[in-house]
Amino acid sequence: MSSKNKPKTIITMEDIEELTRRIQELYCADEVPWVVGYSGGKDSTASLQLVWNAIAKLPEEKRQKPVFVISTNTLVESPVVDKWVTTSLEKMKIAAKKKGLPIYVNRLTPKITESFWVLLIGKGYPAPRPNFRWCTDRLKIRPSNRFITNMVSKHGEVILVLGTRMAESSKRAASMKRYEKRRVRDELSPTSELANCLTFSPIGHWSNDDVWKYLLINENTPWGQSNIDLFAMYRGASADGDCPFIRDLNTPSCGNSRFGCWVCTMVQEDKSMQAMIENDEDNKWMAPLLELRNELGKTDENGYIDDRDKRDFRRMSGEILLHRGRAVHGPYTKKAREDWLRLLLETEQKVQKDAPEEFKGIRLISDEELRWIRRIWVLEKHEFDDSLPRIYEDITGQSYPYYDDLKTTFGKKEWDLLKEVCKEFCDSGETLFELQTRLLDITQQRYGFVRRKGVLQELEQAIRRCYYEDEEEAVQITQEKAEKLNSLKETKLEDLLEQEDLLEQGVEQNNYY
Repeated sequence: MSSKNKPKTIITMEDIEELTRRIQELYCADEVPWVVGYSGGKDSTASLQLVWNAIAKLPEEKRQKPVFVISTNTLVESPVVDKWVTTSLEKMKIAAKKKGLPIYVNRLTPKITESFWVLLIGKGYPAPRPNFRWCTDRLKIRPSNRFITNMVSKHGEVILVLGTRMAESSKRAASMKRYEKRRVRDELSPTSELANCLTFSPIGHWSNDDVWKYLLINENTPWGQSNIDLFAMYRGASADGDCPFIRDLNTPSCGNSRFGCWVCTMVQEDKSMQAMIENDEDNKWMAPLLELRNELGKTDENGYIDDRDKRDFRRMSGEILLHRGRAVHGPYTKKAREDWLRLLLETEQKVQKDAPEEFKGIRLISDEELRWIRRIWVLEKHEFDDSLPRIYEDITGQSYPYYDDLKTTFGKKEWDLLKEVCKEFCDSGETLFELQTRLLDITQQRYGFVRRKGVLQELEQAIRRCYYEDEEEAVQITQEKAEKLNSLKETKLEDLLEQEDLLEQGVEQNNYY
C-alpha cells in the first residue's frame, strides 16, 4: 500500500480544511444530486458531518444542489439505537430547514412482504446464517437501492456518499481499491450494482482513531446531536461497534455491532448487545431481546445453527435436496412458526412491562406484519385452522382486532376433524393430513370462479409435495431416482461411445477400399 493510501493515524486541522475544500469543489462541480447514507454509527456520522459543514460554509447561491440523507430502518433495529437514529433524523430536518440548507431526510423501510418477521414467521425462512444471508439484501440493500434508482430516474445520475473506510477490514480495503482503479472522475468510483451511481468516500483513508478524534473535537453535530453521547454508546462494547451503511453483500454483517439488528444470527454471540445490557443498568430491560436472539441462533458443538428439527425436510417448493445422503431441510414447520410467534409476543410483553418511560409501548412486531403473516399461513400455506388470532389472544390477553381481514369457509373445527380422520388411515397421518388440507383448501379458494386457470397445476404441486410419507422414505426414493438417472446417463454415454467406434471403423474401411 502506498503512503497515500495508508490510513492516517492522526488527522490535523489542515487535513480537515483540505477535505472540506475538496467536498465543496465536488459539490459545486455539477448538478448531480447527492445521496448520503446514514446508519447512526461513527463513520456515517463523521461523513455526514463533514458534508454538512462543507455545504453550510458555501455562499447561499452555491448551495442549491439537493443532498438526500437516507437511513434504513430494518424494523428490527436495537431499540436504543433506533431511538438515537430517529432523534438524529428529526433534528436534521429541523436544523436543515432553519439554516436554509438543501438537505432532505428520508427514513427507508423494507417492503412489508420482505420484513424480517413476515419472512421468518410467515414464510418460514430459517434464521439467517453465513450460507443463507437472506436478511441483508431484503432489509437493507433493497430499500436503499429503490430510493437511489428512483433518484437516478428523476435526475439521470446520483453521487452516493458513504462512510466506508479501508481500515474497516482487508476485504473492505480490497473492494475500495478495486473501485478506485475504475474511477471516471476524481474522488468518484462506479458501483457494479447501480447504473449511473458514483460513490464518494470522504473518510476512506481514515483510521478508527481519526474518526473518533474528529467527532470528539466537534462535540456536537451541526444538527444538534452529542458526539460525546455517541461515544458513550460505543464505550464498553467488546466489538468495535459500528454498522456501516450497507449497499452490497460484501459489507460485513453488523452482528457484533451496537448499530445492527437485535435479531442478528450471523454471529454466534451478540457481544455488543450483551455488553450494552451488562454495562448499563438502564438497559437491563432489553435482556429478553437477547434471550430470543440466542434462541433463534442456538448452535451445535460445531458452531452451526441447530434448528434442523424445526424445519421441513422439503424445500419451500416441496422438492427434496440431498447432501451427503441427508435431506437439506427447508422452511420452518407450522409448529415451529407458531412457536416463534408465541415467543416473540411473549418477549414483547416482557419488554413493554419493564421498559423505561421513553420506550413504553415498544412493538417488536407491527400489526401490519401480523396481518401479512396470517394471510400467508391461511391463503398460501393453506393452514385454514387460522391459528394466529388465537395465539395473539392467548399471549396478549386482548382480542385480535383484524378478524375481518380474512373470511374462510373452514376453520379449526374442520381442521381438527380432518386430522383425526387421517390418523385412522396411517400411523402418523401427518403427510396425508397435509395433502388433504391443501387439496381441500385449494379447491375451496377457487370455488365459484368462472375461470379456474392454474387450479390443476396447484393440485398437482400439492400431490407432489405430499408424495412421501416421511423424511426417511423421501431420502430413499430420491436416492433411488438419482442412481437410476446416473445409470441411464452412463448407459447413454456407452451407447454414444459405441456408435462413435462403429463410425470410426466405417471410415477406416472406406479409406481402405
